[in-house]
Amino acid sequence: MPPAYVVHGPLEPGLPLVFDSPHSGSRFPEDFRAAVSERELRDAEDCYVDELYGSAPDLGAPILCATFPRSYIDPNRHAGDIDQELLEGPWPWEYRPSGKARIGKSLIWRTLEDGQPIYARRLAPDEVRARIERYHAPYHAALRGLLDAAHRRFGIVYHVNCHSMKPVAGRQSDDGEGSVRADFVLGDRDRTSCEPGFTEFARATLAALGYEVKVNDPYKGVELVRAYSDPGRGRHSLQIEINRRLYLDERTLEKTGGFATLKKNIGALAASLAGYVRERTHG
Repeated sequence: MPPAYVVHGPLEPGLPLVFDSPHSGSRFPEDFRAAVSERELRDAEDCYVDELYGSAPDLGAPILCATFPRSYIDPNRHAGDIDQELLEGPWPWEYRPSGKARIGKSLIWRTLEDGQPIYARRLAPDEVRARIERYHAPYHAALRGLLDAAHRRFGIVYHVNCHSMKPVAGRQSDDGEGSVRADFVLGDRDRTSCEPGFTEFARATLAALGYEVKVNDPYKGVELVRAYSDPGRGRHSLQIEINRRLYLDERTLEKTGGFATLKKNIGALAASLAGYVRERTHG
């Protein structure tokens, strides 16, 4: 079994800044047994997001990257966010539904973005539990370890949760089918997951680079931002969504000519965020 994640950069952060890319993984486990193709499943992937933030380790900030696809199990969901409709038997462990099951997008996806079923079978509860133990739990443990190490050393930590989004909302999207999305969307769960100044600094930095930026519209941040944020105790988490039209041909999943420019600008953003957090370092 391949490892659930890789960490690029120092395990002991050189500054209180940690990045993670939970949806850029593309190694498909042999026991997936999906009824649709890997190409169709890769539509859920945040292709190359880990590469876009590739300069983070040079700043002393680690980036944690999942190796497994989010359509197999989504690390940006609580382990108890179970879709009962997908199971062949009762779920005997913690059950904490988020409401995402109604569109087939809870811990283990039931459908693709267009509503097409991923499986021609139901999953045994033990099969789901095995995915949690082999992939979901190790990813969360690794992120928690990186954040705790930085907080222990500096008394504060800033977590940047890295994603990409489709240019136009699909039929299952909360912002309404056909909605055209901004270049970037920042999510801080309505100013509750990090200090507002951090969100505003990131927004202003991207805007100065010429991008259209929205905050909490339509994405506010989900489990990885919720679980590890506690601003009152110096734990700040911000989600950043990048519009795929800036760098990706969604038909072929190949990089477009815009990739190099975007990567340079993401590097500038990361460097600016590093400067911001250094000013607030206690250790």
